[in-house]
Amino acid sequence: MSYHYLLDLALILLTTKVLGIATGQFQMPRVVGALLAGLVMGPAMLNILTETAFLSQLSELGVIVILFTAGMGTDLRELRNAGKAGFFVALCGVLVPMAMGTAFGYLASMAGWLPNSNLLEAVFLGTVLTATSVSITVETLKELGRLDTKVGNTILAAALIDDVLGLIALTLVASIAGDGTNLLWVLVKIALFFVFAVVAAGTGIVLFRWMITRADGKNLRRYPVLAFVICLLLAYCAEEFFGVADIIGAFAAGLIVASTPKAQYIRLKFEPLSYLLLTPVFFAGIGINVKLPDLDIGLVLFSLALLATAVLSKVIGCGLGAKMCGFHGMECVQVGAGMACRGEVALIVANRGLSMGIMSEQMMTPIIITVVGCAVFTPLLLKMVFRNEPESTVEESTLSTPYHQADQLEQASAKFFLSDKK
Repeated sequence: MSYHYLLDLALILLTTKVLGIATGQFQMPRVVGALLAGLVMGPAMLNILTETAFLSQLSELGVIVILFTAGMGTDLRELRNAGKAGFFVALCGVLVPMAMGTAFGYLASMAGWLPNSNLLEAVFLGTVLTATSVSITVETLKELGRLDTKVGNTILAAALIDDVLGLIALTLVASIAGDGTNLLWVLVKIALFFVFAVVAAGTGIVLFRWMITRADGKNLRRYPVLAFVICLLLAYCAEEFFGVADIIGAFAAGLIVASTPKAQYIRLKFEPLSYLLLTPVFFAGIGINVKLPDLDIGLVLFSLALLATAVLSKVIGCGLGAKMCGFHGMECVQVGAGMACRGEVALIVANRGLSMGIMSEQMMTPIIITVVGCAVFTPLLLKMVFRNEPESTVEESTLSTPYHQADQLEQASAKFFLSDKK
């Protein structure tokens, strides 16, 4: 048995901490530091760390816990109120990037930048740009203290709906390409997942309340364990049986826990696990996974143009959806910025196109650069668009960032124990 993974973890935790502090000194979100740590230590630069099965699985667990804790910290009434806005934001955030991405790919082909490209590849490129990776946005909004706000809840709702709409778009385009995918069956599985989630929510809430009644304030450790079991089960079922992203199942589990009397206590126990281990590994893992081939000036310029298209299409599309639902100007920009990040979903869609022969290997490098660029640029963009918030809000949010929460979590946990014993 090799113990090299221990050294990998030590290097990841050290470099993400050091670069997180460094980026914090420049008034940048510390998530950027964690992303840069993976890029610097990974194959893209120093090649000290490489992707392993262990790191990949731990990274996946990290994003699951990030969305699980986000669900636990979500105000259900605010999320319910954000449902309509979330739908329109997600719908426009899929249609506009798909249209702009397709137009960009087609014009690039006409201009000779991609000589082997065709209309179907351009459509698939637009499909890649529909994907939103909410994990980086969630962590950045938590750091800025803006997650549990009107804008934050709208972004969360829109991102969840975006995953479903993106899956439908991928299935539709793949069907046109002739891979035999049945769109109706995909829609049925998505509907069945939401039915399953409602049943699981009712069962989980009843189980929690029964345990709380029986425990009478004792054996509090069982609640976080049960909550994590529910999280993992829903994440597994979402991905394995319904073809829905595991993070949606994890977020649904968080909403279930948020409906129980011990939600705050359970969340207090999960926050340290997230920011001490899983979150750094996840964000560093994004950078470690980046492997860039040799680049020429033409490919670099095309990649930068695609990155600009990816960001602008989400800001315009999601901002338009927010505007339709009554958000004012800056809130529309904030919603659009929060939806601009791409991640593993975009790479999965691109790999699907590559395996089907729709997308060329030449297109993969610009897509990888776009995903990495969005991951680094989105936290900076969020920092900029939230900069002009009222001073009192900024002061309050500073106290609620994950990097200032350690002492507060311990104090709150101790008070919780004392109050329960009384």
